[in-house]
Amino acid sequence: MKASSSFWRDTNRVPILGHGLVVSKTLTFTGDDATVATSVFDVTGTVEVLKLWGIVTVVLGANQTDCHFRINDHTATSEIITKATTLTLSDAPVGSLIAKTGLITAVATYETAAAGAFYEPTTLQTNLFTPFVVIQKTASIVTHIEWVYTTTDDPTSGSIQFFAGYLPLSENGKMAAS
Repeated sequence: MKASSSFWRDTNRVPILGHGLVVSKTLTFTGDDATVATSVFDVTGTVEVLKLWGIVTVVLGANQTDCHFRINDHTATSEIITKATTLTLSDAPVGSLIAKTGLITAVATYETAAAGAFYEPTTLQTNLFTPFVVIQKTASIVTHIEWVYTTTDDPTSGSIQFFAGYLPLSENGKMAAS
């Protein structure tokens, strides 16, 4: 698997280390009256995902519900990264933010760009994003971070550009767009 991640850099080309290595992928939604799971990132080895977020780039369809991130190794029950119910992104406008900011029991954070918005960590958090570790299934089984949503549109529409900031924890640890 080719790693297509790198450190973000400032205007002087100095690496910005707070995000870790950054990888991104844009998903265009085409689900047709179904629950859809789409691979966003492939994970090799063991990585610490420091930040996981998406920005809406094309207005989302009128019916996108139960949106969440999960891990899928294609051999076992998928591990949930964010709570799998109640997040509705129907008609989310361009520029809206979706992010993992809480523990597994929390729904992903959604901040609409329909009006100016402000978001900060709770008093119990020290960072806006909540980090977590992903370990690839043994025997080199492909392990994905997926975005899952349910739609009753026929078909749905829209796009989100997803990003992950990560650090490798194993010698072969890396992430790449699926």
